[in-house]
Formats: sequence, structure tokens, C-alpha cells
Amino acid sequence: MRLSILFFFLLPAARPGIAQSATTRDTVPPDDSLVLRREVIITAQRQRHDRFTLPVSATVLDRDYLIKRAPRSVPEALFGVPGVFLQKTNHGGGSPFLRGLTGQQTLLLVDGIRLNNATFRSGPNQYLNTLDPAWMERIEVLESSAAAEYGSDAIGGVVHVLTHTLRFSEQNNIRPEAAFKWMSGGMETSGQGALTASGRRWAVRAGGAYRHFGDLVAGKGLGKESPNGYTQWSAEAKGLFQLSRRFTLTAAYQDLEQQDVPVFHKVQLENFKYNSFDPQRRQLAYARLQGVFENKWWQKTELTVSRQRSLEGRISQKKDNPIQVTETDETRTNGLQFNVLSNISQNWQMTTGVEWYADAVRSDKVERNENTNASVVKRGLYPDRSSMQSGAAYNLHTLTWRRLTLTGGLRFNTFRIRVPDENIGVSIVKPSALVGNLGASWEFIPGLRGYANAATAFRAPNVDDLGTLGIVDFRYELPNYQLGPEKSRGIEAGLKLRRGGLSGSVSAYHLQLDDLIGRIRTADSLQGYPVYRKENITEAYIRGVEIQAGWTFLPRWSIGGHATYTFGQNTTANEPLRRIPPLNGRAYVQFSPVSNLDLRAETVFAHAQRRLAKGDIDDNRIADDGTPGWQIFNLGAFYQLNIFTLSGELHNIANKAYRTHGSGVDGVGRSVWMRVGMSF
Repeated sequence: MRLSILFFFLLPAARPGIAQSATTRDTVPPDDSLVLRREVIITAQRQRHDRFTLPVSATVLDRDYLIKRAPRSVPEALFGVPGVFLQKTNHGGGSPFLRGLTGQQTLLLVDGIRLNNATFRSGPNQYLNTLDPAWMERIEVLESSAAAEYGSDAIGGVVHVLTHTLRFSEQNNIRPEAAFKWMSGGMETSGQGALTASGRRWAVRAGGAYRHFGDLVAGKGLGKESPNGYTQWSAEAKGLFQLSRRFTLTAAYQDLEQQDVPVFHKVQLENFKYNSFDPQRRQLAYARLQGVFENKWWQKTELTVSRQRSLEGRISQKKDNPIQVTETDETRTNGLQFNVLSNISQNWQMTTGVEWYADAVRSDKVERNENTNASVVKRGLYPDRSSMQSGAAYNLHTLTWRRLTLTGGLRFNTFRIRVPDENIGVSIVKPSALVGNLGASWEFIPGLRGYANAATAFRAPNVDDLGTLGIVDFRYELPNYQLGPEKSRGIEAGLKLRRGGLSGSVSAYHLQLDDLIGRIRTADSLQGYPVYRKENITEAYIRGVEIQAGWTFLPRWSIGGHATYTFGQNTTANEPLRRIPPLNGRAYVQFSPVSNLDLRAETVFAHAQRRLAKGDIDDNRIADDGTPGWQIFNLGAFYQLNIFTLSGELHNIANKAYRTHGSGVDGVGRSVWMRVGMSF
């Protein structure tokens, strides 16, 4: 691990940036020193702003970065990204940690629409992997509490996936594109294709992808881990239409299904003959009407109507047991958002909006005896016909005056969660919250800014919190219909540098957590698992430091690096907070010998995590003495020739055996992948 520290100081990693002009074409500029670009971010204030001037920490992965890295999944696009630590319960999962939090305490968005719903599970989950990498134009990661902007769940931050931007063209044109990727050891064979057409008042895109993932091949001494492989298909369609001089309409549809996704650690450690998600499917349809006006109070309006369906099937059977268990959870979500963007003056921008979401849950479980072929229908993981509704109103401001930038906002959120129970009847919970934030950024000298912000945030309990009954991970959970919201108060301060060939940032934060929903272990055991019950029992805090820097010291050379340290303490139990990531980071050096060729060498590392909570010790995915530290080295290349792009990587050159903290599968061993893209 001393080597990782040395690399950090010697190779300070360029932070990924946003493309100057996004495009659906699979061609990218050769320069990958993304940290030096002027980055625009939408997520922070729900309007376009220069990330450098805002008093928040944020990372942007643009289309260029995603093509060159060709991630296997959307979660794996975040591996080694500043401020993000990725946990993988299974090969089909991937849960980002922001500020030491994950699951329900971080918010996932796609095109501004919430993925978090009534059955979004606590702790690490697989829901970010229900987006396909083929859809991504960029990913914005906001590493600060964002409840005023987006409401419940955004305590640790926000991961916002934005799909391809469509544009009109003066001449009618059609642009087909395709890409193929192969990975050694049979770990991936995938293909994707899309067709984009446009004219003066319209633009449309339609595409699909099929991906076959074989069993993961881990590092030295571990080898192939089976079962881990699965298949995935996806389809997308998007259209942009000019209705009049003032109004445009965007309509989109997304559909992704994964089949037979094994939960490896359950088969390996819990005596299962098989245990899989089958199917895991998500569908989203939305329409967005945008209006542009010549009034400073309502310069731009957006009305978004959405319909989303999440279907999660689970099938399992223990060894030497004839009972096959099939569980099905379906959540349908209707959404309505209305935003007004105001440019009150040259120095004052405002965003005002209202939101409404309504979730309806269906859940059941069928136990079939293979010997008799008799089936019994039982209560599912959640009470069938549960529902959750939320309504919110918010107001956000950004003011700039010479070298000073001020941001602030307020949001009021109210919920109605209805959970029927066959034993005690219907329980209705109605939490509400008023939250806000305030931040300031000051430019000391050109290219050097100091900033600070403070924010309150909350998370309303959902149906997963209130009504879960059954086996979850390594425990058996009982429902509790009296839970209240989780709350947080956070402060952050830092410096940002963007001057000549140098750029970087350093930030420190403190997050106070109140009324956290924790699990209390009872004296009972069911089906061989310890029994837990959720309660608002925990007070805790998380502190951390993030540092990153980049330097372009010759026209064709750049170096960079980042590191993140997180410390979490459960003050109620006087023990470490669960699942806190260890010190981790990345460093790289990049060389572009010619304009259309990029070469890079990088190291990604994490120190050991020995500070364990009682829940970590009980977690069969974590060794009793914690998770060992690790460091891997990769070599990557990108080449562009006319309509073709070729990217590839030699991954984990030393074939290091490693596992990210809390994961149920190990990291990929020595391997090679290649991607060929074509855009006509």
C-alpha cells in the first residue's frame, strides 16, 4: 500500500469532464485530459452551470470518457471515479457509495427522473445496472447532499445518468452506428446498434443492445467464480420534435431485461443449489414539453410526465430441499414534474418547481414442492398492494457578483405510504420535511476558488423499510410500520484550482445523521437466519477528505490522481458505521504520440478496512478481520480512424486477487478487453 501512496503524490488523476458539444456519433477527440475542460453540470442546481464556480463537489463523465473506457455496466463506469466507491454484491449488481452512503441514502436519476422507488432496498443493490451503457451520453455525480434539489434519499449525493442528446439538422440525414466488445475468459461478448435521423424540426433515435456475460474470472489463486454469468438485452427510442417557435417535445422509451443473474455469495456460502434474479427488468416511458419565453420570470418551462415499471423476480432453492421459491415484486411509478427556469437578471438565476410521484407495489411468493409438484402461494417480501405517494415544491437560486457565487434553496416534501397487513390491517404513514441548502464560492485569484456549503437532507421510509418480511442478504427481517424519516445536517469546505495546465481540488466535509433506521437483532432464528427488526435507533456522523489534481506538463503528456478518505462512527452503539469504504483512489499517466492515439497507464487502489461494525462482522461477505487492501495496474489505449474507433485495456496486469469492501464477488483478474465502434 506504500506504493499506492507514492503513486498518488507522483501522479496527481485527471477528473473526467463533459464534452464541449455532446453528440450521438461514436467519434471522440484524441485529447483525454478532461480535467482541464470547462465543465458544465446540470444536476447541482437543475440548470446549466460551470462546475468550477459552484460551491459543491461533483464529477462528470462525458461521452468521450465512456467510449474510451467502454464499461461493462453503468455501475462499473464509476469504478475508480473521484469520490465514488463501488460495491458489488453480485456480478449483475453494482452500488455506488457517496460520502460513505449507498442504497436508499443516495439518489439515482435518469434524465431527471427518479429510479428510487417504494421498494428500493437499503444497503447495496443492483438498480443502477438496470440502465444500459449504450444509452449513456454522460454521468453526473454530485457528491453533496441534494435534498433541496431532489428530495428524499439524496443524503449522500446523486448519480444522474443522462441519455443521448438529440439535435435538429438543416438537411435530412440518417446516421447508423454500431459497437462490439469482447473480453477474455468468456467474460463478455456484446453488441449494440442505433440509428439516428434528423431534420429541421425533428430528430429521432432508436437502438438496441445484447450482452452475454460469462462467469467472472478473478485474480491469482481464485480463478473462475461460478455461477456469475448472465445475459442482458435492452432497447431504446427517443424523439425530439419542434411543435412551434416556443415549444419542443421530447418523448423517450427505455427497456432492459436481465435473465438468470446469480447471487454468487449465496450459492457459495449459504447452501443454495441456486439463487438468482430472474428476471430483472425496468421500463421507462416519458414525455417532456419544453417552452422558451421572453420573460425573465419564466424564461424556460419544463413539464415531464413519466411512467416506470420495475419488475424483480427471484428464484432459489436450497440443497437437499425439494422446495423451489419464486418471488415476484413489481413496482409501477407515475411521475409528474413541472419546472420554471428564471433569469431574473444577468447575475440571478432561479429554478422553481413541483413534483409528484406515485408508486403501486405488487408482491407475491410461490413455493413449489418438486416431489409432489404442489404449489403454495404466500405473502411476498412486501405487503401486496402497498403504495407510496410523494408531493414536493422547491425553489433554488444561483447569484453571481464579480468573484462571488451564492447558491441556496428550499424544498417541502410530503409523503403518504400505505401498507396493508393481513394481521393488523392497513397502516398509513405520513412523513414530511422542510430542507434547505446554502453555499458560497469565492475566487481569490483567477483560477483559484474557495467554497463552503451547508445542507439539510432527509429520507422518508419506504415500503421496503416498513413492510419487508423474509430473507434479505444474511438475515431474516420483520416489518415495522412505525418508522420515521432519517435526517442529516452537513457542512463542506474546499478549494478548486483551474489555472494553465494545472487543475484540482481538495474538500473536507462532516455529515451528521439522526434517526437512522437500523436493525435490532432479536433472540429468534427463522429458516437458519438470525431475525432482525428495523427501528429509528441510530445517531451517527461521517467525515471525510477528498483530494484530486491533474497536470498537463507537455503538449502530449498528462498525469493525474485522486484519493478519498472516509470515517464513519455510530455514536449510539459506540462502534464504526457500517460499510464505510477504506482510503481509496486512482492515479494515471497519459501519452498521445499522435492526434488520434491515446495511451494510458493507471493504478487503482484501496487500503485495508479493519474498522468493522457488528453488522459488518455478521455479514458473510466480509471476513472477520475486515477486507485486505489491494492495488491493481492497467494499461489502456484508444485509436480513431475515420468512422472507426478502437479502445482496449490490459486489466489487472499483476493478476492481483482482490475484493472491494463489502462485495459478494471478487475483482476481475488479469484480462483483456477490446471495443470496436463504427459511426457512419
